[in-house]
Amino acid sequence: MPAVRYLRFALLAIALVTLLAALWAGLLRLGWHIPSLTANLAAIHGPLMVSGFLGTVIGLERAVALGYRWAYLAPLLSAAGSVLLLGGLPPPAGGLLFCLSSFVLIVIFGVILKRQSALFTVTSALGAVAWLLGNLLWLSGAALSRVAPWWMGFLVLTIAGERLELSRLLQLTRWSRALFLVLTVAMLAGLVLGLFDPFNGSRLFGIGLFGLALWLLNYDLARHTARQRGLARFIGLALLSGYVWLAISGLLHLGYGAVAGGPAYDAVLHTVFLGFAFVLIFAHAPIIIPAVTGRSIPYRPGFYSHLALLHVSLLLRLGGGLAGSAVAWQWGGLLNAVAVLLFLVNTARAARAGTREASLRDRASAGTSDLPRR
Repeated sequence: MPAVRYLRFALLAIALVTLLAALWAGLLRLGWHIPSLTANLAAIHGPLMVSGFLGTVIGLERAVALGYRWAYLAPLLSAAGSVLLLGGLPPPAGGLLFCLSSFVLIVIFGVILKRQSALFTVTSALGAVAWLLGNLLWLSGAALSRVAPWWMGFLVLTIAGERLELSRLLQLTRWSRALFLVLTVAMLAGLVLGLFDPFNGSRLFGIGLFGLALWLLNYDLARHTARQRGLARFIGLALLSGYVWLAISGLLHLGYGAVAGGPAYDAVLHTVFLGFAFVLIFAHAPIIIPAVTGRSIPYRPGFYSHLALLHVSLLLRLGGGLAGSAVAWQWGGLLNAVAVLLFLVNTARAARAGTREASLRDRASAGTSDLPRR
C-alpha cells in the first residue's frame, strides 16, 4: 500500500516540524532572545509538544498496529491541528482538531479492547480518554496548569500500559497486577479531584505517579534487558532512568501540590514531559521507527550521548530553577533542546547506516546468487 506508506512519512515529517517548532517555542519561554516564528508561538509550546508532536506520533503508532486505514485519522487530525497553530490561526482551531484526534484514538482503543480486553489495553485506553479531557479543557480556555495534569496522565497511562503488556513475559503475580491497578486508580482519582480541589488532587495524583514509578522500577522488563548488551541494554537503562524522573515528579507533586508558575511548576512539568516521556522516546525509537517506516535503526553506542545530555541538562535546569539561578535554568533548558536535536541527528545517522548496510547485504546476496551452480 504505497499511499499509506507515503502518508506515514508525511505525518512523520509534520511531527518533526512540530517538534522543532515546539523546541523553538520552549526557548522563547525560557527567555532566550530569538525571533518568534509566529505571534503566539511561545504560548502554544505545550499544546504543540503534547497534542501536536506526541499525539501525532502515538496516534500513528496505534494506526500502524491496528492496520485499518480509517485509524490514520487520529494522527492526521493532530498533525492538521499543529499546522493550523503554526499557521497563526487562533488556538481553538487547532484545539478542536486535537479533540477530534483524541476521540478517534479512543475509538481505536475501542476496537483494540474488543479484540483483547486486558488491564494493559484498558490502561492505555484510559490514557486516550485523559488526552481528550485535557484537550477539551484547553479548548474551553482553562489555564495550562489545569490542563497539564491530564496531558501527563495521557503519556504516563499510555506508556505504562505498553510496559505492562511487555511485562507479561515475566509472569506477574496477582498482587503486582492488583497494585498496578490501585496506583492507576489513584492517578485518575487525583486528576478528577483536581478539577474541584487542585491542591489535594495534585497530591493524590503525585502518589499515583510515585507509586507507579516504583512499580515500573521493580516489575518492568527493563530490569532484565539492562543486564544484556547492545540495544537491549541501552533500552533497559534508558527506561529505568525515565522511571526515576517519574518518581521525582511524583515527589514534587506531593511536596508542592498544585502550582501554576515559577520554578516548581517548571520542575513538575518537565520531569514528566522531558525526563520521562522523551527518555522513553529515546529508548523506543530504534523499535518504533522501523515499524512505522520500514527502515532499520541499528544500535550505535553514540545513542548514550543524547540520553546522557538530556539527563545532565535536565538536572541543570531543574536544580538551577529551584535554587534561584536563572542562568543555570536557561542554559539547562537550551541544552534540553540540544539533547533532542542530538537524538534526531544520531537517529538519522543510524538510519542512513542501516540503509547502507542493507544495500551491501543485498548486493552480496545478489552476487552469491549469480555464481554458477555445480
